[in-house]
Amino acid sequence: MPTVYVTAPQSVAADLAETLIEERLAACVNRVACQSTYRWKEEVLTDEEAILLIKTTDEAYDRLEARVEQLHPYDVPCIERFDETALLERFGGWIAESVD
Repeated sequence: MPTVYVTAPQSVAADLAETLIEERLAACVNRVACQSTYRWKEEVLTDEEAILLIKTTDEAYDRLEARVEQLHPYDVPCIERFDETALLERFGGWIAESVD
């Protein structure tokens, strides 16, 4: 089951997480505050962001990715997929039951 790593402005992170849960694209979204330093248009910038760790299923991943892109305010949002292999069976079952 994939965990999806997304960074977003703190001002939209809570709404993005809640929408993914309400639409049953994710079972859980963890939000962690962070400071990101990055290059954008030949300039080095630093911003306060939130890391979203999104638990979903293989079947829902494409829909989740498309929805994050649709809702995300960045021109190039960070969306990275990590495939988990060592899940507690109960936890994996809960994710599967929580996502449509």
